[in-house]
Amino acid sequence: MRVIEPEIDEQFINSGWTNTIAVLMIVLGIIAITFPFFATVASILVFGWVFIFAGIAQIVYAFQSRGAGQVVWKLILGFLYILAGILVVANPLEGVLAFTLVLGITIFVQGIIQVSIAFQMRRISPNWAWMLVSGIIGIIFGIFVWSNFPFSAAWLIGILIGTNLLFDGVWMLTLHSGQRRALH
Repeated sequence: MRVIEPEIDEQFINSGWTNTIAVLMIVLGIIAITFPFFATVASILVFGWVFIFAGIAQIVYAFQSRGAGQVVWKLILGFLYILAGILVVANPLEGVLAFTLVLGITIFVQGIIQVSIAFQMRRISPNWAWMLVSGIIGIIFGIFVWSNFPFSAAWLIGILIGTNLLFDGVWMLTLHSGQRRALH
């Protein structure tokens, strides 16, 4: 078992980088919540570029791993990634629509599965109701996305990303300030 020295922890916790990143995340979160359409389009463009780079990596892998399976299928997968990425980057608004629809369907189906599992867990776990509540919220959220589609596509993803960035930045600031107090 390794013991961490308090000086090392204190140096990490007092790092200005942690606070800087936390504040930056809070600012970006507020900007994304204030301008959700732009945040939505920006995130879809990043997603498209990730697919393009993943496709290139898949093609490189296909040529380097000839003995590990059929190269043709790996190449097809790589080209599909690249094609999907190009389509999203070339048509970000259509990508936003498609991603929002897939997000709504996924959350709805996940909610149904969670509700089903929650009822199975009620005899085993005393906290099964939390899973049930989470599943019901997922079903409601999925229906909300569907019922407001395509209008929700313009702001939904940006609001979700902004909220996530905001809360991540807040917990980073509060966690490290709490750790500083605990060390002293």
